[in-house]
Formats: sequence, C-alpha cells, structure tokens
Amino acid sequence: MASVSFEPLYTYIESKSALTLSDEEKTLIQNTFKPKHLRKRQYLLQEGDICKYMSFIVKGSGRMFSVNEKGQENIMRFAVENWWLGDYESYNFSTPSLYNIEVLEDSEVLMVEHGSMQELMKAILAVDLMIKEIDRRGAVATQKRIHSSISHSAEERYDTLIKNYPEFLNRFPQSMIASYLGISPETLSRIRKNMLKK
Repeated sequence: MASVSFEPLYTYIESKSALTLSDEEKTLIQNTFKPKHLRKRQYLLQEGDICKYMSFIVKGSGRMFSVNEKGQENIMRFAVENWWLGDYESYNFSTPSLYNIEVLEDSEVLMVEHGSMQELMKAILAVDLMIKEIDRRGAVATQKRIHSSISHSAEERYDTLIKNYPEFLNRFPQSMIASYLGISPETLSRIRKNMLKK
C-alpha cells in the first residue's frame, strides 16, 4: 500500500501560519504524525471512547455524529481533504466522547496525539500559529452554526451550505445533509425541488 503523503499537511501549516517550514521542521512533523489508511465506513472514534488523535485528512472524507435514544443520527460536522477530524472536547480534556467519527470514503489521514501536538507547538512556531488560527476560525464557525440553527429557516440553512460548501452536495448523501442541517430528508427534498423551479 502506498504511503500517505505529508505534502498537503506541510502546505496547510504554511498557509495557516504564513511561515515556511524548514526541512528539519518537516522531518519533525513526519516523525510526530502517524499515517493511516482507512476503509469506507471505518470508525476513527466511537461514542464513550476518549479521542486520542486529531486526524488531518489527506484524501477522503468523514463525519462526526451522535445517535439519540430513538436511534436517529445527528451529524455535527463533515470533513473533507485538508480538514481536521476529531472531537476537540474529548481530545483536549480526555473526556469520553459523545460522538462517533467515521470515514465516508476510503481515506488517508495523518494522526497526532494531544501530547505530541503540544510538543510540536513548542518546537515549531508555524505549528503553534496554525493551531491558534484553527481555534480562531473554529470559534467563529461554531458561533455561526449555532446562530443559523436557532435563527434561520431550513431554506436559509440549505442556501448557506450550498454557498459555503458546494462540494458537500456531491460528496455526501442527501439523508446526511438533512441530518447536518437539522431537518428531515423530506423537507430537504422539498427545498431542493422548490429551488429548481426558481
């Protein structure tokens, strides 16, 4: 099996930090992250477990979701190439996760443990700046998602998704998109039909 490429991660760190990584820094990153090939529908995390790794997606996609007492899935987030996948709360505070994380396509990821990431942030300024940038953007994205879920209609939420993440529509089934938006598949189907008429 071919090895997982680190180039997308280097490019990502450089773009988020606005710094260039030295060869020594790249080697250190390569020695810290663990490459992994995952098959479609394979789990990275199961509810009740502690999220030991944060995973950078080199190729493929995944989702983080919870299951309620009725057995319905509620999707918290999707992730595609150059996104991170993991339960931040469980990862940072070693608490049992409320979520499941599975890949939705055959995927290649680079995984890093919490302690190792802390060491890397101390050793490499670009990594430290990248994490701060991710935290900043993550806080804003979370705020926007909460605002959208309590203030926007189903149509507006779908419209925002199309504008911000058009690739989701090709990568994920309609039932999962509906779950992510907090609406029924029937409602999503109706919204899509109405949009086509416009």
